[in-house]
Amino acid sequence: MTENNTNNLEKIVFSDQSLKKVHEIIARYPEGKQKSALIPVLHLAQKEFGGWLDVPVMDYVASLLNITSIEVYEVATFYTMFNMKPVGKYVLEVCRTGPCMLNGSDGIIEYIKEKLQIKEGETTKDGLFTLKPAECLGACGYAPMMQMGKFYHEHLTKEKVDEIIELCKLGNIAID
Repeated sequence: MTENNTNNLEKIVFSDQSLKKVHEIIARYPEGKQKSALIPVLHLAQKEFGGWLDVPVMDYVASLLNITSIEVYEVATFYTMFNMKPVGKYVLEVCRTGPCMLNGSDGIIEYIKEKLQIKEGETTKDGLFTLKPAECLGACGYAPMMQMGKFYHEHLTKEKVDEIIELCKLGNIAID
């Protein structure tokens, strides 16, 4: 590890409560299998360190799990639930796979882009919204749909999108 990476790791530390949770997660797995805790620990890290995973945060997670940094990068960049750059408070993940597309998700994505004046993967200037197209969210019978945090918004229409965006602006919508 370079001196620069060592300095970065010193600045990034889980809160006592989160570190306790990390140790509880690691304890679920047999000795030598700490890597099995990677996904839940990455979720904690993303939540605690600003909603995204930058390299020093991923390096910190690697050090906690006693695995290589590249093992963390491989997982974090593979799954779309992890953000590799800063995102808005509300991440609008609109499904764009077959069933959702057949039911109008492309039109919903275009509508959100126009309404918020952003492209896919971008965040609004006020930092409130990020548009992130997603691959199958497993709710094909409710297409088109979008995930925000832990919640699904189904059978989307332009009117429903308008309502969701307004509720977000007012801070009256749950994501956790």
